[in-house]
Formats: sequence, C-alpha cells, structure tokens
Amino acid sequence: MSKLGNLGARLHRGEISYDFIGKRKIWYGVSILITITAIVGLAVRGLNMGIEFQGGAVFTTPTKMSTSVGQAERYAKEASGHEAIVQKLGNGSLRIQIAGIETSQSDRIKQELAKDLKLDPEKLAADLVGPSWGQQVANKAWEGLAIFMVLVVIYLAIAFEWRMAIAALVALIHDITITTGIYALVGFEVTPGTVIGLLTILGYSLYDTVVVFDSLKEQTKDITKQTRFTYSDIANRSINGTLVRSINTTVVALLPVAGLLFIGGGFLGAGTLNDISLSLFVGLAAGAYSSIFIATPLVADLKEREPAMKALRKRVLAKRAQAGAEEDRVEERPVDGDDRDAATAVVGPRNQPASRTRGRGRPSGKRR
Repeated sequence: MSKLGNLGARLHRGEISYDFIGKRKIWYGVSILITITAIVGLAVRGLNMGIEFQGGAVFTTPTKMSTSVGQAERYAKEASGHEAIVQKLGNGSLRIQIAGIETSQSDRIKQELAKDLKLDPEKLAADLVGPSWGQQVANKAWEGLAIFMVLVVIYLAIAFEWRMAIAALVALIHDITITTGIYALVGFEVTPGTVIGLLTILGYSLYDTVVVFDSLKEQTKDITKQTRFTYSDIANRSINGTLVRSINTTVVALLPVAGLLFIGGGFLGAGTLNDISLSLFVGLAAGAYSSIFIATPLVADLKEREPAMKALRKRVLAKRAQAGAEEDRVEERPVDGDDRDAATAVVGPRNQPASRTRGRGRPSGKRR
C-alpha cells in the first residue's frame, strides 16, 4: 500500500487525526482575508466583461497575417474609438474584439480595418452582438445562479438539515466570491464559458461537501446516548475520514484543468480556453478548501448551540475530567518498599499461576 493510502486508512480508522474543528478560527480568518482581497479586486478593477454581455463585434482575419498584435490593436482603436482585444490564433489569424460599439458602426469599422490590414473587406469575417442581447445573457446567467442556490438549499435541508444547508450555501458563496475576485485581479475576460465553469465548480464543491456531511450524519446517529464524543469530535473524525479521498479527487480534477489553463491557454495561445479553465482551476481548489475548512466547522458551530449538544458537551467534558483526576491519583500515590514487598507476596512470581503457590513452604500434614 502506498504511503498516501496507508495514511488514508489510518485516518479513516481514527488512529491519527488533525484537529480541523479545534483550529476553525484560523481557517475562518484565512477565508475572511482571501474574501476581502477578492472583494477589493472586484471593487477596484471590476470584471472584464466579454462582448456577449455588453455587445460589440468580433473580426477574424485570414490565416498567416504578417501584422503584429500591437499593430492590430492600434488599428482597431483608431477605427472604432474603443479599446480592442486582439488574440493571435494557432493558425496565424487574428481575432479582433471590440466591445461597446453599435451594430450600425460595424460596417464602417470593418472597411477601415480591412484597409489598414491591407485585406479585402470580404475576407474579414465579422460577428456582431447587440447590447440588448448581451444584457439578456447576463440576466439569464444571474437567474440561473440564483435558482441553483435555492435548489441546493432546499435539497440539503431535506436530505440532511437546515444547518448543513446554511453551511453549504456559505461555502458556495465563498467559492464564487474568490473565483470572481481572481478574475478581476487577473483581468481575464468573462464570457458564457466562464459562467459554465462557475456552475461546474459549484456542483463539484457541493459534491465534496455532501460526502463529508453524509459521513457526519451517519456517525452522529444517537449521539446523545453516549458520553465519549462531542459533536465537534465526530465532525473532526468525519473530515479526517474523508480527507485523503477529497485530496485525491481534487488533484485528479485539477491536473487536466491545469493542462487547459497553462498549456492550452498559455503556450498554445488558445485564449478561448482561458474563459473556462481559470474558473475551473480556481473554483476546484476553493471548493475543496471550503468543504474541509469552512462548511463542516460551521456546521459544528451551529450544532453546538443546541441545548442537547450543550448538555452532551458538559457530560463528555465532566467524564473526561473525572477520568483525568483518577489517573492523576493513581500516578501520584506513593509506593514504598514495604508496599512493593507486600504486593509481590500477594501476587506471587510473575507468569506463575496462583494455584501452584498454594501450600508451598507449609507442612503437608502427612506423617512420615
């Protein structure tokens, strides 16, 4: 068995564990710091919305263009009066994106661009997106996200309980905020592919959270009938029991996404891959983090406020204190030499049955 597999087995059996719940204030502080950074990035830089959301035009040149990306950006800005995003595609053609222009201006911009690029206007392909259509796409995206959140809360409240539903919702909002904040800080363009990536990672994050919640639900059945563990203790065991599984699934999911982001988008220059790969990469990592460090500790905090769980915690702590006091009394009791001799005489030689020592050294009563 591999070292990671052996570690996972020992965590699952409870032989070793890490106190995630006990250090939850540290994780809360880290999450708050990251979330504030993401919000500041959104407020200062904002999102770079694609033309699908704000309208505009995309012009695509034929293959093997000698014009550089910088020259094409200058030509597009002079022709339209707006900033342009130019990408060089794998076949050598240029993709010129100009947002915020009216469709009535597209023909004039196309003619000027073709003249500057020394092309036949008929060879310069143009795709137009009206501002009203882009607004509809943005509204539908927000509606879909809101419906998804409501369905998640309803499902978790029915399948588990409302406290787990609230914790999962907080974790999902945490993941969305971090992912959109990274988009704002990096400056990647937000497209419908980005929205698809967000919905994908929310589903993945929810799956990871439900795995831990299901283990927690099974282990907390009849929890008030025992006095060995508090709810937080069992929550910590649930996290440790599924920790290696969460790490394995996250790493396996991140590897192909990293290939899309760093190789496809970075080295090969396929900019369209960045739209979905960045949201997937950041969201998968944030989702795994929130499932372990946010959702389950938050459930433990909410459950420990219940009167039954408070009473259980008092009983468990009282029993542990009593057991600790008894151990201290046993360790502190002095044992002098006479006591050791008496104990040896009573117990007899080690590993020797007591019945064999009976009658030794005494007359048998038989007459010789």
